[in-house]
Amino acid sequence: MLEFRTQGFNGYNVKYSPFFDSRIAVAASANFGLVGNGRLYILGLTDRGIVPEKWFDTQDSLYDTAWSEAHENQILAASGDGSIKLFDISLDQYPIQSWSEHAREVFSVHWNLITKDTFLSSSWDGTIKIWSPEQPASLTTLPTHSCTYSAQFSPHAPSVLSAVSSDSHLRIFDLRTPASASNHLTLSIPIHTPPKARPGIAPPIGIPPSEALTHDWNKYRDTIIATAGVDRTIRTFDIRMARHGPVAVLPGHEYAVRRITWSPHLPDVLLSASYDMTCRVWTDGTAMGHGGGTNGEDPMAYGGGKELGRMGRHTEFVTGVDWCLFGAEGWCASCDWDERILVWDVRAVMGQ
Repeated sequence: MLEFRTQGFNGYNVKYSPFFDSRIAVAASANFGLVGNGRLYILGLTDRGIVPEKWFDTQDSLYDTAWSEAHENQILAASGDGSIKLFDISLDQYPIQSWSEHAREVFSVHWNLITKDTFLSSSWDGTIKIWSPEQPASLTTLPTHSCTYSAQFSPHAPSVLSAVSSDSHLRIFDLRTPASASNHLTLSIPIHTPPKARPGIAPPIGIPPSEALTHDWNKYRDTIIATAGVDRTIRTFDIRMARHGPVAVLPGHEYAVRRITWSPHLPDVLLSASYDMTCRVWTDGTAMGHGGGTNGEDPMAYGGGKELGRMGRHTEFVTGVDWCLFGAEGWCASCDWDERILVWDVRAVMGQ
């Protein structure tokens, strides 16, 4: 396990470069992101440990970051002042572009993985905006009418994107549809809906709505999305059968789940980062041959998935986690509010 200290700055998210397995970026904020400056760290993973290659200071807190999919040296930062900044790490100090259309904090940014020429942002102002790095103004604005903590392009279809919000809904937008009154919205799934009851099985337990903080598309199955948030529970949905509720329900975290990410190597495995100071690795049960049904250990569990292991070396809220795309399967990086970045092997904690 490798460790780096972000002295004076609390981590909010960490991202591996899509071009280099030895480079990560960390979006961090002073004073836990409540007030003060932000800092974007570019870190190198070397045989001497984690070394800082560069950092950029910003006037307001940073809450998320996303590497460009088209340029190995360019990276986005989402700021608390409503701006999005594009930095070139081969240059010093200042961003090469900045956009300031959001009225509240920008909480997520995500690059289009297929066309590579657009990116999106989501904000507490209840909107998602789509941008081109070549244009000074946004290309499209999609309203969600609620604080939107996480938005992503689908890794399978360049015109499809998703978001989760404080109103406990997962929304799917398709930019190929007419804008009309729906603003490209094609699906809105209430995350808190219990799984559909099945004959001979006790009906699943329903819970009240709560804020959804994070979600991720499965990298191998193009209709599967995982969500998580304040209710401490991870759920997976098949957007072809949205009315049936979640396909799998994975309880276990003791506090809110801040970040989830599917494995780039295994179709059934995902990682989570939580305010309970742990990162956990899960299977959704599909590779184990489980069908629907409850797990006897927890009345909330459904679908046959389970926790495979956990990493508990953090000492504060864990806010970010990301898989390495390259090399040996299983390496990841995590960040939290104790000013530490940890790089570790998921395989070492599985079975613990």
